[in-house]
Amino acid sequence: MEVYLQQLPQQLVNGLTLGGVYALIAIGYTMVYGILSMLNFAHGEVYMIGGFIGWWVLYLLSRGNVPILHASLVISLMIIVTMVLTGFLGMIIERLAYRPLRKAPRMNLLLSALGVSIFLQNLVLNYQGAKARSFYVSSLIPESLRVIEAGGVVFSFMRILVIVVAFGLMALLTILIKKTKVGKAMRATAQDTEAATFMGIDVDRIIVLVFLIGSALGGAAGTLVGLLFTQVDYYVGFQAGLKGFTAAVLGGIGNIFGAMIGGILLGLFESLATTFFPATYKDVVAFVILIVVLIFRPWGLMGEKIPEKV
Repeated sequence: MEVYLQQLPQQLVNGLTLGGVYALIAIGYTMVYGILSMLNFAHGEVYMIGGFIGWWVLYLLSRGNVPILHASLVISLMIIVTMVLTGFLGMIIERLAYRPLRKAPRMNLLLSALGVSIFLQNLVLNYQGAKARSFYVSSLIPESLRVIEAGGVVFSFMRILVIVVAFGLMALLTILIKKTKVGKAMRATAQDTEAATFMGIDVDRIIVLVFLIGSALGGAAGTLVGLLFTQVDYYVGFQAGLKGFTAAVLGGIGNIFGAMIGGILLGLFESLATTFFPATYKDVVAFVILIVVLIFRPWGLMGEKIPEKV
């Protein structure tokens, strides 16, 4: 038992790292579902493309695996460029794949989402190949900062970076939702689309904005994970998408703050599970949680129970 307690602080740090990533992905699912009541199954592929965009930015700003600019500027550009391009990709997906089917049966939207997912995955496979791309991050971090130990807990620079950026982006989103007119319009649209239209809110614009923000956050998560685990391939979006969806369901799909809480909890559960079970069972935890939540509390921790129609 003492050994487990000694590992606990380290696993909490690891859990917050994963949790921040899962939360960013889950937000994309839950924002779209909150307004359109549909699941954007292409979101995992947006995350994957975000990882590749981050890799390309690092590649273009490096010579012989050594960055030509200061490391902080390179990392900032990787995240910013990724968010801009994946946000734009989200807008394109909404305009071409979802808007024409907005009034169609839900099954049509679901099939369209799956089609976009398969298309994006194969597009990247054809242009990038099946071989994983490696992030040469060692040259970005001074040797003295690569690993920091405090109180028996080992902090890698990249884990700290992921936690700071992920939680910083969530804080900015919270301010946007709570304190701005755009945020109020988004909340009004999520609550009642028709009423929002009568109040003069441009619902189409809000929906585009939702796809832009959700995709940008998902893309940022892809780059952060690439920096953390130093590689990306065309298939990473599938598993990450499932984890993000699980986090959204756990927190209460349709509830942005529930998605944040769900992502953090899922990351903590996964990391703590490796304290008691072999690491190979880590991925099983997410799906066990998904099954349990769907059986006993399908509306999630912070979601609202929808009354059954008689």
